Amino acid sequence: MLGFLPGSPRLRRAAVGAAALLLACAPLVACSSESDDNPLGIPTYDPEAAASAEASESAASAEASASAAASAEAAGVVTAESLSTERYEVTSIPEDLDEQQTEVLKAFVNYDQVTWNIWFTGTGVENAEPLTTQEEYQVIQGSYDALAGGRIDGTVRLAVTSVALTAPYGPTLQAEIRLCDDQSGLTVYDANDNDVSVAETTQGRYDKLIQMTYEEGVWKTASEETLATNECWAE
Repeated sequence: MLGFLPGSPRLRRAAVGAAALLLACAPLVACSSESDDNPLGIPTYDPEAAASAEASESAASAEASASAAASAEAAGVVTAESLSTERYEVTSIPEDLDEQQTEVLKAFVNYDQVTWNIWFTGTGVENAEPLTTQEEYQVIQGSYDALAGGRIDGTVRLAVTSVALTAPYGPTLQAEIRLCDDQSGLTVYDANDNDVSVAETTQGRYDKLIQMTYEEGVWKTASEETLATNECWAE
């Protein structure tokens, strides 16, 4: 028995402390109680169990986040996370996109990921052809030829600021996408693995306007225009 009168300030503090410890232990399952060494039965803190519990919680949180992104994608809702890959990070997209705007955005991101994969691997330029107009494909083919067996390494980051249908009616649907294309984390290598990056042209942040057109039942990229350099952020 504690040598305090019921209701005394010291006793209340002791009881609150014990309750706080119990609450701290409960979610982490990181405390233990040994009756021989601990006659009051107050759990003691186990750092190894706490670390294990925290790791389990972190893994469960990551799994839940991935599951939520997959569920959103399956439901036709896209998020910046669901549009991202390991080397292609979409940091933000506009809110409240309608169904058609969402289809435009998904088509562009698919095209952009395919073309970046061409630059990352130095192969597969033909994969971009069905995703672009013929004029734009010729531009990509020219860039591919100029790469001459080289490649690009790193991660590209993208912030999409707007998706708009510029010609929602008529024989040819058209749309445009405004975005910040952050290439500051990229390195360009030639065919001999020499670093040939040029900060002014290959490692900047580019404010871009993308023109999309609806052809043969799919949205295709028609052109890319750089509006400004190092004046936008992919945050």
